[in-house]
Amino acid sequence: MPQQINVMPKPDSKFWLGQFYMTPQAFRLNLEDVLISLRRHHNGDWGDVCPEDREANQMALFDGGRLFSVYHDRNGVKFWIITEADRRVTNVELHISNLMLSLQKC
Repeated sequence: MPQQINVMPKPDSKFWLGQFYMTPQAFRLNLEDVLISLRRHHNGDWGDVCPEDREANQMALFDGGRLFSVYHDRNGVKFWIITEADRRVTNVELHISNLMLSLQKC
């Protein structure tokens, strides 16, 4: 079960994060790396996504779609930060389902 973390919004953020959760596996990541990546995600820096996914995120800022970013921690471990379309929840995940992967453009 994901664990909730409290994150304070910044006035210059691009969108509302909602409740912030990390899956149990994500707690293996360096927390400092997660928080830095979360700030990047919150400011519209989508990390290591392809240009098509970057454009999809930019459009989602305006039409209310899901936002997702891809980052790597200091040990090279890939993880995702996903904010749901209704902006009520943001998750940090190490492993995402094939369904989620199929939503990526590339």
